[in-house]
Parts: sequence; C-alpha cells; structure tokens
Amino acid sequence: MPVAQSGGPTVASPDPIKMLEAFKDSDVKFDVERMMEILRDKRHEGWVLAAYPDPKTAQPLIGAGFSLDLPERAHLQRDPLNPNPFIEPSSAELWEAAGLNSARLDKILTQFHERMDAWDKKGFRRQIWSLDPQITNDDANALLRVGIIQAIYNARAYCRNFDRFSASQQMAVSQLVYQMGVNLEQFSTFLSLVNRENATQPEGARLTKADVQYWREVQLSLVQSQWARLYRDRAKAVIAMLDPKYVESPQGAERSIGRVLPVHRAHHRRAALRQAGYTRRHGAAARRRAARARKD
Repeated sequence: MPVAQSGGPTVASPDPIKMLEAFKDSDVKFDVERMMEILRDKRHEGWVLAAYPDPKTAQPLIGAGFSLDLPERAHLQRDPLNPNPFIEPSSAELWEAAGLNSARLDKILTQFHERMDAWDKKGFRRQIWSLDPQITNDDANALLRVGIIQAIYNARAYCRNFDRFSASQQMAVSQLVYQMGVNLEQFSTFLSLVNRENATQPEGARLTKADVQYWREVQLSLVQSQWARLYRDRAKAVIAMLDPKYVESPQGAERSIGRVLPVHRAHHRRAALRQAGYTRRHGAAARRRAARARKD
C-alpha cells in the first residue's frame, strides 16, 4: 500500500517480513552472533523461557526481552536524506518470521494475562525464575535473532551514516534500537549528531582529535538520559561502544563512560541502606564483645 513519506513523494510501503528474510549477516560489520550473546546476558536483556512482565510497563516479554503483544505500527521516515525505511511489524508477524507457530503465541498470551490477574506485576516478577518454560532455547534464539535484524534495519533508518560506522558503533546503535524501539525518536540531540554531515571519517582514514571529540559529544548526548540513569550498567556498555577507539580497549572505554554516568538515586539509597545495615550489625557485635570483656 502506498504511503506518503514526510517531506517526500508517495512511495511503496516495504514488506517487513520479506526484508527480514532477505537479511544476510554480511550486511553489517559486527558479528550478529556476538550481539545475541550480549543480549542474553543479565546486564542487558537476560534470558527467560516463559512470558514475564516488563518491570516498567508490565508488557509481556519472553526470551531476551522479545515483546509479545505489539501491534504493527506506522513509522514514517522523516529524514529526507535517509532512503532507508523503518519496519515495525507486529509481534505476531515477528513470531511467525522466526518460524514459530502462531497458536503457541495465543496460548502463551492467554496464560500470561491469567497470571497477571492472579499475581499482579510485582507478584508475577517474584515468580519469574520458578516458571515452567513455554518455549525452548532454540525458539528464544530465533526470536532474538529476528528482533536484532529488525533493530539493524531501523538503526540504518535512524542513522544515515550507519554503513560508515565502525563495527562496534553499528552494534551500539542496533542495541539502542533493540532496547528502545520507537522511543529512540525522543533522543533528538543524539540523532542530530550522528546524522551530521561529515560525521564519520572515510574507511581506513587516520583518526583525528576532532573525530574523537565528535564521538565524545555523541556519547555525552546519551549519558544524561533517563535510560542511562535507570539502566546504568547496560547504558555504560552500549555507550562505550560508540568510542572510535573501543576496539583498542573495551574495558577502558567502559571505565571512561562509567566516570561520567550519573548514578540513579535508588542506587544511592540501596548503597546507604547496605552501609547502614553493615554499621548496625558490626556496631552491635562490637558492643557485645565489649560487654563480655567487662564481665571477664
């Protein structure tokens, strides 16, 4: 069905499933399997083989944070200099593109809503690690892969210079899209910077101080975001990948970002409570030892 792109002519809407099926790992510079490993880690998305509620929205997720009930959405390409379209198929379409049976999805969603009614969000999340699996590891990997491929297409639609980014920078933006989806639209400063003319040096060109400073500005545009405050460890790892020298020292790049990332107040409160508990326990123990010494 033809659609009107903002600021441009009417063009044919892409078939998202055909685009997903046409993807080849060689279309990107980074290792897709490596990104799958990263997202399976608890510092990023985690790995749960039964439907569970998102901690913020209560939306049903499974595997490495795959959304189970999103509708197909319109997502117009508003950058007249970027010819790449966004693809936003429904969760059901992505589920089938991953090779899974649609009847299974319906059954999983029905059980999810029954559990939400019985437990509420907090009670449900307390049960996560005791739930019986509803999909296999292979199923979860298939869902993760198709979700990553969608994120790559949309990362290219967000970033007109995507193909000129380094491998780690491509992976960083793809992770941002996987984690935020359409909410990345709100990061206007970040998108303005990554889409700036001459934002990337030619392939193989020597890195200059101006290049390093430019990418530092890109990183800092994400540092003060609510996403970075709420998901500090995840944000540190992703933002560090935007460093053009990341491949030389990934740990050094993460330390550099860790020094400027704000700490959410909840982290301060938890640390203070831990310290207070430690002080009370050890202070009481010291008083008991002193009392015994006086008796002796």
